[in-house]
Amino acid sequence: MLGFDGECILEPLSLPESPGGVVAVESSPSAPCIFCEEYYPLSEQDQLLKHMIIEHKLVIADVRLVADFERYVLYWKKRFTEQPITDFCSVIRTNSEAPLEEQDNYFLLCDVLPEDRLLREQLQQKRLREILEQQQRERYDATFRSTCMFCDTEFTGNRSVLFNHMAREHAFNVGLPDNIVNCNEFLAVLQKKLDSLQCLYCERTFRDKNTLKDHMRKKQHRKINAKNREYDRFYIINYLEFGKSWEEVQSEDDRDFLDNPEEDWSDWEEHPVHAVCLFCEQQVDTTEKLHLHMQEAHGFDLLKIKSESGLKFYQQVKLVNFIRREIHQSRCYSCQEKFQSKIELISHMEETKHITFLPARSTWDQPQYYFPTYENDTLLCALSDSEDELTAENQKEEIPVISEDISSLKALKQSSILNQLLCEENSN
Repeated sequence: MLGFDGECILEPLSLPESPGGVVAVESSPSAPCIFCEEYYPLSEQDQLLKHMIIEHKLVIADVRLVADFERYVLYWKKRFTEQPITDFCSVIRTNSEAPLEEQDNYFLLCDVLPEDRLLREQLQQKRLREILEQQQRERYDATFRSTCMFCDTEFTGNRSVLFNHMAREHAFNVGLPDNIVNCNEFLAVLQKKLDSLQCLYCERTFRDKNTLKDHMRKKQHRKINAKNREYDRFYIINYLEFGKSWEEVQSEDDRDFLDNPEEDWSDWEEHPVHAVCLFCEQQVDTTEKLHLHMQEAHGFDLLKIKSESGLKFYQQVKLVNFIRREIHQSRCYSCQEKFQSKIELISHMEETKHITFLPARSTWDQPQYYFPTYENDTLLCALSDSEDELTAENQKEEIPVISEDISSLKALKQSSILNQLLCEENSN
């Protein structure tokens, strides 16, 4: 196709689709040079820094610790119009021994200046506040809608439903959903990598989707690469101390622990145990005293029952919870008679000796009695499983082990049972 001026049009044209005949162009965020009218996209921050060093001799220290680079630059652009740059920056002279015309003065802007340090802290606090607000909105967002990257199942409601599904069904775990921020962008980044046939962990690219799926499954690469800084912005821990990655924060926590391996615990006071009787309100400070009280006051010997019945740990737990529940409901666990009060119940059980008659094991050895009747029942914590000890005792009694005398190896070989068996085998 030729225009009126004879120039070729080498690509198809399209009419504007936006209202008013103007094509809407989304402008990317940008930051200005502090000294001139040059603007650079934030994605090209390094180019802006290079421009300011070459053209204006300005060096900004620790740029990665600046939480909001755009606001930081705008602030100093305004301040440099109000006062000379030397009021804020240290002057670094290069080639100081060379002739004057070959010397250069560079200006260092850093947080040694109280105003710069305050600005950086304020920007960091503002960024952290914005991120926490964003995270809070996402945590309680009920309008979330997304598709699983592995099975194309669609999920609506809270984002945790999708993350829990991927962890449970596909062994893809990116951590707790509450630790993630900018969730939709995070999922979009992961989906883009998979669409590009790229492994999320080793980041190799494969020829087709099935090969990629087999690789991630066999190599157990259904996880993200923690070394990839691209993911840092999606985890709240990376905003707590801006400029520090989660690894640095974690290593500091570990170092604090390792720096004090022998802390003084002399002021530690252990809270006394308050074990409560199964049948009355009596409390004692040790389980030994509790067992003694139940024997003397109620004629109930829990240790004897455990030993005679061969109760394992969880069977003891179920028995205690069963008795607690029956007593709480003022019901005799032997005859099932109900009473108006716990006092009447205990009086009945002691007079009829029902306190020592437990029902059939099938009554109380049920899964429902795994759960404590009282959540602060100290007696449950003091139960022990002496099954190994009992087994050892039984073995000692029933299967005596006698060491073999090997002082005469020749005689031992001739009288060995293995030797006799071999002889019988050969003779047959």
